[in-house]
Amino acid sequence: MANAALEIAAMCLSLLGLIGTSASTGMPMWKVTAFIGANIIVMETRWEGLWMNCYRQANIQMQCKVYDSLLYLPPELQAARGLMCSAVALAGIGILVAIVGMQCTSCIRNGDRSKRAILIISGCMIIAACVCVLIPVSWTAHVIIQDFYNPLLINAQRRELGESLYIGWVSAALLFVGGCMFACGSSGERDFDKLTYSQSSQYMPHRPQLLQVPPAGYGYLSRQPSIQPSFQPSIQAHPSMYPGMQLSRHPSSIRSAVAYL
Repeated sequence: MANAALEIAAMCLSLLGLIGTSASTGMPMWKVTAFIGANIIVMETRWEGLWMNCYRQANIQMQCKVYDSLLYLPPELQAARGLMCSAVALAGIGILVAIVGMQCTSCIRNGDRSKRAILIISGCMIIAACVCVLIPVSWTAHVIIQDFYNPLLINAQRRELGESLYIGWVSAALLFVGGCMFACGSSGERDFDKLTYSQSSQYMPHRPQLLQVPPAGYGYLSRQPSIQPSFQPSIQAHPSMYPGMQLSRHPSSIRSAVAYL
């Protein structure tokens, strides 16, 4: 029951991370115009994203324009396009795979080990999506901060961190936590009450075998009954081996000597 609740929590965190990653990919607010100086009234605001840039002048409606060429973008935005799309794809596929391996679903029956393996794979995919989100967001933030303190640039060329970067960091954290819960939370103890056996195996009943007990006999030295095997080895004692004892040729004396040995 605890594993099922953990899987549901991991699914919710992964879904929130996927939604945040998709929003960060589509929003044009990766780079925002920096307001520097004593000018409080700004006539123009500019946003730069992965797919378009937008302008807003005073109270006029925002106008956006899609980039004409991919080569026109800076290197960090070019890499961010591919990595963010890969992150959305990995997170989406990982969530779908996790649904198959959850305990609250019946896609795989009588396969606890298979479900655990599926959850581990989905957790690894979600963690990979987290890495794909974290790299472009951090790289873009590093470039923005480096350009902001560059003395060779004028104030109009400086940019600030946009809302999409903060959404990307939060989404990466959610994906990381959700992926770790899927990958590590599924390695619990095996439930032996749910073990089942395949119906293809043929049941062969075991037939007990009766133990044959040899008849009991009486020894010469003791009056208690003792079990003696049917096979009695013949022992031939030589007089030189036992000098203190002389064996007679009478059969009874020979048997008593064998019993003494």
